[in-house]
Amino acid sequence: MLIQHLPLLSSKRIILASASPRRAELLRGLGLEIEIVPSTFAENLDKSAYSNPGEYAAETAMCKAIDVTRNMLQVVGGKRPDLVIGADTVVELHRKILEKPEDEKDAFNMLSNLSDPKIGDPPVVRTFWEETKVEFANIEDVAINAYVNSGEPMDKAGAYGIQGIGGTFVKSIFGCFFNVMGFPIHRFAAEIDQLVKAGAFAD
Repeated sequence: MLIQHLPLLSSKRIILASASPRRAELLRGLGLEIEIVPSTFAENLDKSAYSNPGEYAAETAMCKAIDVTRNMLQVVGGKRPDLVIGADTVVELHRKILEKPEDEKDAFNMLSNLSDPKIGDPPVVRTFWEETKVEFANIEDVAINAYVNSGEPMDKAGAYGIQGIGGTFVKSIFGCFFNVMGFPIHRFAAEIDQLVKAGAFAD
């Protein structure tokens, strides 16, 4: 799916429009050579304008990628990127989108609620979103407070990270585990496969 395209992709300039070390680790684990260029996009889209959280997350990810692309194209003499990857993770609970908590109180509330049952040719833009369902256990307040005090939830959508100690709160998941970490690697590989076969990386 992706592995047969790695020789081609190794000659391309691939940018990750995110400062997330987890996303960088996952992409490098796929054998991709990437550069990290964090987006400056404010991530302030109107959530009510989207029919579901997936569309909102996909639009935010696209805006991040466009922001980085525009900034890079303004660099005189710079090499144009061949692929810019934007990603965004949100958590939905009872039709409400949960992003990074504003403060420790907001993190506590999120966890409590989860516990309760143009230069040159125009670029090719491809957006998608992937859903993973997560079931939380019932968590005692003392455990929530200890987790919030650890600092781990403060930079994570929904105020928890499944790859850290927050993973002990998760009873089960249905869908891609890596999507919960912040990047759906299977779906990404399938999308890259389609782009390569469509000639998106042709010289």
